[in-house]
Amino acid sequence: MSTRILLSFLAASAAFAQNATQAGRFTVEHPTLLNLGFEWAIQGDANRNAKVAVEFRPSGESAWRQALPLVRIGGENIYRRRENLDYTVPDAFAGSILNLRPDTEYECKFQLTDPDGASGETSHTVRVRTRKEPQAYSGGRTLHVYAPDYQGPKVEPHFTSLMQAYYGAGLGDWSVVWERKAQPGDTILVHAGLYRPEKLNYVDPMMTPFDGSNVLTLKGTAEKPITIKAAGDGEPVFDGAGNHRLFDVMATRHHIFEGITFRNTDVGIFAGAKEVGGAVALTVKNCRFENVGFGVWTEYAGSSDFYISDNLFLGRDDRFRLVGWTGFMWASAGPYGSHQLTSYYAVKVYGPGHVIAHNAIAYFHDAIGISTYGPPESDPDRRASSIDIYNNEFHMLNDDFVETDGGVHNIRVFNNRGVNAAHGGYSSQPIFGGPVYFIRNILYHQPTGVAFKFSAKPAGLFVYHNTLIGENIVRDPYSNVHWRNNLFLGRDTPDRGIMAWANATEAYSTDYNGYRPNKGVKENYQWLAPKPGQKAYEPQKDEWKSFATLSEMSKATGQESHGIEVDFDIFESMRPPDPTKRHAVYHVMDLNFRLKPGSKAVDAGVAIPTVNDGFAGRAPDLGALEVGKPEPHYGPRWLTWKPFYR
Repeated sequence: MSTRILLSFLAASAAFAQNATQAGRFTVEHPTLLNLGFEWAIQGDANRNAKVAVEFRPSGESAWRQALPLVRIGGENIYRRRENLDYTVPDAFAGSILNLRPDTEYECKFQLTDPDGASGETSHTVRVRTRKEPQAYSGGRTLHVYAPDYQGPKVEPHFTSLMQAYYGAGLGDWSVVWERKAQPGDTILVHAGLYRPEKLNYVDPMMTPFDGSNVLTLKGTAEKPITIKAAGDGEPVFDGAGNHRLFDVMATRHHIFEGITFRNTDVGIFAGAKEVGGAVALTVKNCRFENVGFGVWTEYAGSSDFYISDNLFLGRDDRFRLVGWTGFMWASAGPYGSHQLTSYYAVKVYGPGHVIAHNAIAYFHDAIGISTYGPPESDPDRRASSIDIYNNEFHMLNDDFVETDGGVHNIRVFNNRGVNAAHGGYSSQPIFGGPVYFIRNILYHQPTGVAFKFSAKPAGLFVYHNTLIGENIVRDPYSNVHWRNNLFLGRDTPDRGIMAWANATEAYSTDYNGYRPNKGVKENYQWLAPKPGQKAYEPQKDEWKSFATLSEMSKATGQESHGIEVDFDIFESMRPPDPTKRHAVYHVMDLNFRLKPGSKAVDAGVAIPTVNDGFAGRAPDLGALEVGKPEPHYGPRWLTWKPFYR
């Protein structure tokens, strides 16, 4: 064999070895009530043609169902230089099995294949149970708390404050003597009344002198949580009297707050500080937060498995005009002035396994967010993965509805409805590999044209079945982003088109979407994609391509071969927000997002396993709502009135 032939053979062998896939660690992420997430580390697959097929079935059933395949991630560069952020996604697969039943065991099967060869353990079958909604333990003690001014009969054992029931704490210096602590499985029933600290009173009846903060540190268990619950005889109100933190629960495990009102405080429930400590399995449900700067807040990577559901969060921001914090909104604020940070987030979390569902949120800077945090830790139990955000109602946010910023794998944002957001709608700034699933979300009145704020070079985003009344012009490049079955309807905003795709790598796709271009705009569609073998993280101006029509864009790029242009007549009744009135306030009671039967957007989508199973008609409809199917229930299920309907 000649030297030239030998060198060619060795080069081909090396290339083949790099293209073959070596299977690594398989990780089952924290289950949620409705979804399961998985990660599978690999080596090799340089040509990225390996695949992982997924099937599942409830344990005990015989028929397997197809799920979405796991997503190939790895090699994407996530960075924002001014914050010293620079992270390269490791080679792996990740993905979710969606739309499952709570408290149900599933058998899940994964098969890795690669035309170039696959080695190691290339198949896995695992049994995983979805979570159930946390409930108080029925076999524990019941402790009763009555407000200081209560004069009626009291059920034994009874206490004059929560801290006395929880710790056996006393007055003054004795408030830190904890010798009669609550036990796992105990339920503390808080009776109707006002629980307001007298912060300057040395013998404060709430036993929280000087700062008015209830610092809770005990540990329940999954079977026996410690529950703090409304007794059912009226509203128990914890009023912070303007203090900073009303409850600090960052050292707790398995605590439930139910039916409580939190008000007049900067932070309702503080649940974790970065690199210090944080709560585990915190449940907050059927509660009210009023006049607060922050609702529930943790930054700790080890905080996990929160269940924040069916709550009403009302912040301190302007109720009568939309005034954002950005220069865009400031410049047009006129007599309204600029936004001040009187309320930050309703809910902000980090760590795995959180569920944030069925909340109604208004008058904050942001509604729900994942901590931006920075590059993820290597431990799967200490990063933002397997998080569900769904069926929430948003109104009047001075920044974004949902921020998945800082998320790593398997973030699921679905069935949310938002009206009036000053800066962005649904944000990924950044995402460290993904996938993040945005499914069946609704947006109306977002003046800056940033329906999806994909910034700081995020990677691994799947955008399915959303209805967005507004533009999506984001020019910061992103990686591995895929669009299907969405509706983007422009408002005839004179200074921008309807859609921009900013693809930094060769992994992208967009098809089966509907667009209403802005009238009078010559460049309604903007496209960026790298040349073969290159990347476009810092594109030059001439690398962007602009098109007047969707057909022109499709012909030039090969994308959107099934995409269509639509107008507002696809809806039963819909008018766009006025693009000249950036500070206007719209109310969901005046808006109808349902498609008109037989309209152009009906049956115009593509089937996606576990996303739109059971669609009506010949094919799925575009947008968030399927004709003939009931609308989701947005917001708390206990509310008999709609909080943002004027």
